[in-house]
Amino acid sequence: MRFIDEAVIEISSGDGGNGCLSFRREKFIPKGGPDGGDGGKGGNINFIAKESLHTLQDFKLKRKYKAQNGRQGKGKNMHGKDGEDTILKVPLGTVLINDETDELLCDLTKSNEVYTAVKGGTGGLGNARFKTSTNRAPRKTTEGKLGEIVKVRLELKVLADVGLLGKPNAGKSTLISKISSAKPKIADYPFTTLSPNLGVVKINSYSSFVVADIPGLIPGASEGIGLGIDFLKHLSRVEILLHLIDVEEGDSERIKKDFDDINKELEEYSEELNQKEQWVVISKIDKISEDKRKHIEKESKKLFSRKNIFYVSSISGSGLENIIQSIGNRLANEKNKS
Repeated sequence: MRFIDEAVIEISSGDGGNGCLSFRREKFIPKGGPDGGDGGKGGNINFIAKESLHTLQDFKLKRKYKAQNGRQGKGKNMHGKDGEDTILKVPLGTVLINDETDELLCDLTKSNEVYTAVKGGTGGLGNARFKTSTNRAPRKTTEGKLGEIVKVRLELKVLADVGLLGKPNAGKSTLISKISSAKPKIADYPFTTLSPNLGVVKINSYSSFVVADIPGLIPGASEGIGLGIDFLKHLSRVEILLHLIDVEEGDSERIKKDFDDINKELEEYSEELNQKEQWVVISKIDKISEDKRKHIEKESKKLFSRKNIFYVSSISGSGLENIIQSIGNRLANEKNKS
């Protein structure tokens, strides 16, 4: 199944049924009395968030949705049947936006959360409603109201506590595969990650956090080069950005350049994203000598003096437990504040 994180659809609620014009037919009672029933209400269109869904692909295949109309009222004061609601299931983390006005309609972040996007039209009144002491045989009815029609833009933003940043081959996919149960594609060439991967990381027997691996960024991403810029919106909800930098080839100057290149793309994409807390993760330390590692650690402290810095090897597991516990402590402190 393809990962689709954006779609535009047209939704229409049901029209209300018309009121009925009817008179009783009873023996010895000329014309009887008015007994036309009201029309039924049109169906709503409701969105419901489901944890089991991970893509908006279905909404790329079908673009228009219409709820059922209400039925017309009947004689003998029978109310027309209400139209059934249409329920559209979307992944957890889906944002609904009015595509014509850019108004935020809702943000579905809780499992089974329901949002009524358009309400069905009310049913019309039957002629029984208009009987008065001076008008015993009214022929007046009203028509049901039309439903609403709205173009809605669906945007999926994955729900994660921690986001992984870095250039292609920085080691993000390997890291998430080692600290969680996620099974991303791993290979020694750029852009093996074609869509965000989510993994649940266990801190201990009673707590965990969710980490998101985003496709690698390269210079010029904000201008449409590469893949990562298409998925940066998925980092908008995270608390911490882990910025992975491959130490295998290069020195402190290249480490600084990699860091600056990525942050330039973040800044051009979104100032809010650029301001998120970033931790620097120097990866693949098993690939360098002990002397080079000491030199890199010394230089990194100068370059990133105000940031948390970690040195990890996803292959050997070195440094992974430290970073997991540090993230757990940071998220727990934030939770206690709120």
